[in-house]
Amino acid sequence: MAKKVTPRLPVIADEDLTARQRQLLDAMRSGPRGDVPKSGPFGIYLYSPDTGDLVQALGGHCRHKTVLPPRLSEFAILCTARWWRAPYEWHVHAPIAERAGVKPQTIKDIRAGRVPKTAAKDERAIHDFVTELYKTKRVGERTYKRLHALFGDAGMVDFVAILGYYGLVAMMLDVFQAMPPADAPVYFKEPARRKRR
Repeated sequence: MAKKVTPRLPVIADEDLTARQRQLLDAMRSGPRGDVPKSGPFGIYLYSPDTGDLVQALGGHCRHKTVLPPRLSEFAILCTARWWRAPYEWHVHAPIAERAGVKPQTIKDIRAGRVPKTAAKDERAIHDFVTELYKTKRVGERTYKRLHALFGDAGMVDFVAILGYYGLVAMMLDVFQAMPPADAPVYFKEPARRKRR
């Protein structure tokens, strides 16, 4: 049984929204995302509407307007969610990734922290790139060229933007302890906390 985590930023009730917060919520809901909840990253953005406005606009682009096909974009999002052990991000994007064509076994492997050996070749190239980037904070020439052959220059910029945006989302979710619904499975074991001296 996992320890219950209390969100650090409660969901703001409709009647407590300021005019600026309501404006941001309307902007988030008027785009391709539709009726977004006031939980998760969107609820966090409401606490700082000016920052939230910029971040959600980048997110809308990264999710819906890059040159990457949805299967590869969602695969990259899952790799990022796993790296950050961001349960809310995983909860939202694992079903989207599967609908976009990522195989269930591949999703299970990523969630478990295993190399997805049965994944499609392009997904393996993404997994290797993401792993190398997140571990070393750099990407070697061979790894870069392998993915560049798939995406080209514009696609590489879009791809790195997706990783950056969803890394930001994962940090927001993890820092503010935004969790999926209580009935969701435990996706990742929480990291051990260091004891203060």
